[in-house]
Amino acid sequence: MALLIEYVSERAIGDVKEEEARCMDVVNIAFGHVEDGRVVWNHPECKEGLSRLRSIHPGMKILLSIGGWSAGGFSEIAFTKEGREQFAKDSLALVEEYGLDGIDIDWEYPGIAAAGIGADKADKENFTLLLKTLREAFENKQSGRYMLTIAAGGDSYYVRNTQMDEAVKYLDYVQIMTYDLRGGFQTLTGHHTSLYANQFDLFDACTDKAVKVYMEAGVPADKIVIGGAFYSRKWEQAPDVDHGLCQMAQTVGGYGKEYGELVENYINKNGFVRYWDDEAKAPWLFDGSTFISYDDEQSLGCKIDYLKEKGLAGIMCWEYIGDTTHTLTAFMRKELDRA
Repeated sequence: MALLIEYVSERAIGDVKEEEARCMDVVNIAFGHVEDGRVVWNHPECKEGLSRLRSIHPGMKILLSIGGWSAGGFSEIAFTKEGREQFAKDSLALVEEYGLDGIDIDWEYPGIAAAGIGADKADKENFTLLLKTLREAFENKQSGRYMLTIAAGGDSYYVRNTQMDEAVKYLDYVQIMTYDLRGGFQTLTGHHTSLYANQFDLFDACTDKAVKVYMEAGVPADKIVIGGAFYSRKWEQAPDVDHGLCQMAQTVGGYGKEYGELVENYINKNGFVRYWDDEAKAPWLFDGSTFISYDDEQSLGCKIDYLKEKGLAGIMCWEYIGDTTHTLTAFMRKELDRA
């Protein structure tokens, strides 16, 4: 059965609705960090919320995700054997202190310093060694098995700077961030979390391409998780041509409103019209000037049909708190369970 995985920030751990907690197979807590050569996450106030989730859904797996955009320290700590061993020791201590099921690593990205973090050509090999060290530490500690997963970039730049055929040996699955596929670096409007690429788009990053890239790099289908977005990307001052799709805007695609606010104030409201790209299997909003890309039930349903067809491990979403309508999680669970 394919997995439903959601990222939940520490501030929202205690607020996960009971009916939605029952839908989730895995919760990734966002985020722990690497600071001064140590892995840190000091949130004792979350213990009550974690205990509540366990009582609601005893079969749920809860992982601590370490990293995030602009979260550095990985390149430095992975550079030496001693650093990697310290990472594993600290991670294991946090898993045991909070009663977790494992660690999710969200290093954005090995070998790439675009987020203002340290990077080195040696990250390619050191990332694999870091995962190997962590897996060995987990297996030496208990008779059972802690989980180890990663969140990985959604295009070929990530596999060029990693050894995915080797790294995947130490992982339960690879969560491909098939969102933010465009936006902060581009003025050309388009879908940031589409299933397929539109033939008229100058950029072809999409979920299907990412899956193919990772499989070609040695990651088996049953270890691939694709991503859904509970938030949007928006471009402003886009030409009113083709309802704003694939047009040169006057801004890059910044972080937009979360799904709950889109439903309340934007989708077919206040001048915004919802359009559907049947080729990309993705919706967008346009008011004559502002272009907004996002996921909704229709696009998430297409992604779930796709992952079933391809035999993928599941779908994960960033992030739980974005859906204040409390509809998407239950919808995805229903679609995943549908024969």
